[in-house]
Amino acid sequence: MLREEGQGDAARTGLTLDAAPAAETEAEAAAEPGKAPQPLEERSPLPLHRKICYAIGGAPYQLTGNALGFFLQIFLLDVVQLEPFHASLILFLGRAWDAVTDPTVGFLVSRSPRRRCGKLIPWIVASTPFGVFFYFFLWFVPSDTLSMSLKFLWYLAMYCFFQTCMSCYHVPYSSLTMFLGGNQRERDSATAYRMGVEVLSTLVGSGIQGQIVGSHHASMQKRCDAANGTSLGNDTALLTATLEDTRRSYMVAATALGCLYCLSCLVIFFGVKEQPGPLSPLGKARLPFFRSLRIILSHRSYVWLLCGFLCASLAFQLAQGIFAFFCTHAAGLPGTFQHLVLIMLVVACFSIPAWQWFLVRFGKKTAVFVGLSLIIPALIVITLVTHNFLVFAFMVALAGCSLSVLYLLPWSMLPDAVDDFKLRNPTCLNLEAFFYSFYVFFNKFAGGLSLGVSTMSLHFAGYSAKDCTHNPPVILTLRILMAPIPIALLLTSMAVFCSYPINEERRKEIRLEMEASG
Repeated sequence: MLREEGQGDAARTGLTLDAAPAAETEAEAAAEPGKAPQPLEERSPLPLHRKICYAIGGAPYQLTGNALGFFLQIFLLDVVQLEPFHASLILFLGRAWDAVTDPTVGFLVSRSPRRRCGKLIPWIVASTPFGVFFYFFLWFVPSDTLSMSLKFLWYLAMYCFFQTCMSCYHVPYSSLTMFLGGNQRERDSATAYRMGVEVLSTLVGSGIQGQIVGSHHASMQKRCDAANGTSLGNDTALLTATLEDTRRSYMVAATALGCLYCLSCLVIFFGVKEQPGPLSPLGKARLPFFRSLRIILSHRSYVWLLCGFLCASLAFQLAQGIFAFFCTHAAGLPGTFQHLVLIMLVVACFSIPAWQWFLVRFGKKTAVFVGLSLIIPALIVITLVTHNFLVFAFMVALAGCSLSVLYLLPWSMLPDAVDDFKLRNPTCLNLEAFFYSFYVFFNKFAGGLSLGVSTMSLHFAGYSAKDCTHNPPVILTLRILMAPIPIALLLTSMAVFCSYPINEERRKEIRLEMEASG
């Protein structure tokens, strides 16, 4: 009964595959003799080493993404010394470019053939050297003799090129979840391993970046604060020397993270093999781009999940992007924000197993509501308290516990929505990469939108990188961006998840139907 009703999604949009392409797709899936997909209940458990190698492959996205999230804004404003308007344009236009590249890459991956080493892994390997190259030069500061317009074009180009390479890496990587083998529980376990490694990667990436560049930012602030006690000439020389040291430190950090990027790619290449499934044959998608887009966006479960994920991600990334500024200019804790970031990420890393147990015991929707609500009191206290490192440390620890939910739950819930779609539309095959590309896009879009909004808000508030102290409108803007707006977004996200249709009962039905379809 359910399958007959579910097929209406495809029927209403006129999206069906004829018998010949379907048969050809099945033939592609069984390219190797004797390798036809096995029923779910008969497959061997997912090996531990494959889970770990798969998890390590997710490190580059978090290593680079969180370094950009925590430090790109302050780098462009205080180190490169761009105007806030130019910095916000870079962030806005870069994410607008992502709006094109993520779905496009997802569609191209879904249309690509299955090769000897797989369908998805070749994309990961081919994009890695280019991603490392553009990431390095994103943190490179051109000569000060270069005009502001040319600097703007340099960082916009590097940012867009890097995001394109990251799309070519992360969209096929995230789609691998559906092709690791094993059953629903094994896949959830692999996702938990992945999220644990990604949070650890966030810790490592932000730790490397923060520890290398944080002391230099503190030195810049101290020299700036001491400017009134020195002569103008000596002060200018001291500030210039400190600025050059800070710029070099960003290059060192970029080199270190680039090496880890390459290492993660090698691990996933040698440690993971793609496994086709009963409704995931790893063939070429047959639907045109806009028809594929229309059918996946007509799937109710997926749309609700996207909307809830977007609001929650936007809330976290808005607070993340402004955190270094807030600690330096509003909370009276310059030079300590890198330690607070480490505390938050350590707690997030160790919270992943606890939340995995919680979602198995009480369900994924319950875990979302409990987890997202934890950060709300933390944001309120952080906004109200100043010059108190211990209070901040306790609050960011609480925020870290909530952050781990944002890492784990959306990526654990997405495969359920994709399985639900495949059961309701059994003739629409090989669209997994398209589903994941939009998920990746919305996460990146939230990051770019949050950084762009916060930078533009600082521009209108009168922020200037050359000021040692800032006027009250700037401080007020930082406080509003740190708590009221993220809290409103989190409440909106929880309201959206209330309407998410896949509960634990529906997940059991999906598992049984997937086993029957094998």
